Amino acid sequence: MEVILKQDVKSLGYKDDIVKVKNGYGRNFLIPQGFAVIANEPNRKMHTEYLKQTQFKQDRIKNLATDMAEGLKAITVKIGAKAGESGKIFGAVNTIQFAEELKKLGFEVDRKRITFETDVKFVGSYIANLNLHKEVKIQVPFEVIAE
Repeated sequence: MEVILKQDVKSLGYKDDIVKVKNGYGRNFLIPQGFAVIANEPNRKMHTEYLKQTQFKQDRIKNLATDMAEGLKAITVKIGAKAGESGKIFGAVNTIQFAEELKKLGFEVDRKRITFETDVKFVGSYIANLNLHKEVKIQVPFEVIAE
């Protein structure tokens, strides 16, 4: 029997895959749990249309991420932090502060998509990695200055 997966199933396939499974596994586990639907003709047509619409949305999201990456290449972010005389920051700069500074510059980036290469605990220059889309990743330089 062939089924269309509604979500990722470990060791079987990913969401929207059409896979062949044994009848009992499909009828007694996958379909009742909501993991899959039978791959009959009407469901296949709906699935094909759904993939077309999803592809269009994904292309639009990727284009927006690419445009944002082009804009981010031209900027350097400055983050102010309280620091001691030796240049050590009280605490550390985190992704929330970086996301807020980007928002002030007009770029809306989720803080969960930001990572730092090293811990930001001293005044100086650093690099932040932004994962804007699964195919669009960019490195943005930023500077921590003492307030």
